[in-house]
Amino acid sequence: IYQFISKKSDSNLPMHRYSYSTNDELIKGLILDGYLKEQSIAEAMKKVDRKHFCLPNTEPYHDCPQHIGHGVTISAPHMHAYCLEELKNHAKAGAKILDVGSGSGYLSACLAHMVGPTGMVVGIDVIPQLVERSKQSLLLLGQSQDIMSRVRISVGDGWKGCPEEAPFDAIHVGAAAEEVPRALLDQLKIGGRLVIPVGTEQQALKR
Repeated sequence: IYQFISKKSDSNLPMHRYSYSTNDELIKGLILDGYLKEQSIAEAMKKVDRKHFCLPNTEPYHDCPQHIGHGVTISAPHMHAYCLEELKNHAKAGAKILDVGSGSGYLSACLAHMVGPTGMVVGIDVIPQLVERSKQSLLLLGQSQDIMSRVRISVGDGWKGCPEEAPFDAIHVGAAAEEVPRALLDQLKIGGRLVIPVGTEQQALKR
């Protein structure tokens, strides 16, 4: 069963975005604004410093999208928080997650902390340069955090998923689709969750 969640569904939350100077301040702001409710998600986002996944001379701690090259942006932090909240009941210790359109690798890193040492996050992106950069960003975190063994990012067609690693407890899709790809549904475990923006003009988040 899938439910459409219009972006108007968060209209009770602040519409203006704040700017912060550190990652910790950003996370505190997301908590105060009501975007972050689950402590485990807040802890995961604290461990993944957004500056490692943004380009130099950008504003990593602004709550708005940032360009990361090749016509792609890293989503606004409040959108990452929203998606992680939608996945929280499935991205638990030991879970296997597919991140389609992994881009900067930021969300994959957050999910890796949520699934823990016994879990696995598989990221797919169609742009080779972003895949390589995301791996370098993960290496920066890997110097102090043991996440490299549970994140695997590769170049590929995300709409086809990753059948060799299926089934997945949850699948997150960062790029909008005209309709829900059948291949992704087929790669979900029974009772799993797919979070995907659907629509070419007016999008709705579908789960």
